[in-house]
Amino acid sequence: MNQLQREFEAEKELIEQTLSFLEKAIGIKKKSKIELAAIGTFIHNIFNGIENIFKRILKNKNISLPNSETFHKDLIELVEKENIISFSLAEKLDEYRAFRHFFIHGYGIILKDEQLMPLAKNLSGIWRQFELEIRTYIQQK
Repeated sequence: MNQLQREFEAEKELIEQTLSFLEKAIGIKKKSKIELAAIGTFIHNIFNGIENIFKRILKNKNISLPNSETFHKDLIELVEKENIISFSLAEKLDEYRAFRHFFIHGYGIILKDEQLMPLAKNLSGIWRQFELEIRTYIQQK
């Protein structure tokens, strides 16, 4: 196993642990502000892990990270342009990038169940697509 694979597996383990907690929190019928804030944190942590994987792959390819005020958007566009992920996945991840911006610059107490739950419930499937595309990319290198 090469260095990039090891780094991917380490990040994957943390993301999957976080997904497990996210799924437990989703299962709570009537969510308090504390549980909604936790769900927001889990979504943010998973997206951050995905970005960490992108950064490692780009570093491995000797490609500079974007240096802009729109870093997170530019990062997704760059990995799609470099054929690391599909356009379809890039579009899905852009929703989480937008949530990340809201989450970082807002307050957990204003999160609303109806806004948060679609993101939370779809994340497991997006993670599976992400993992498949990244594994395929790493195996081809």
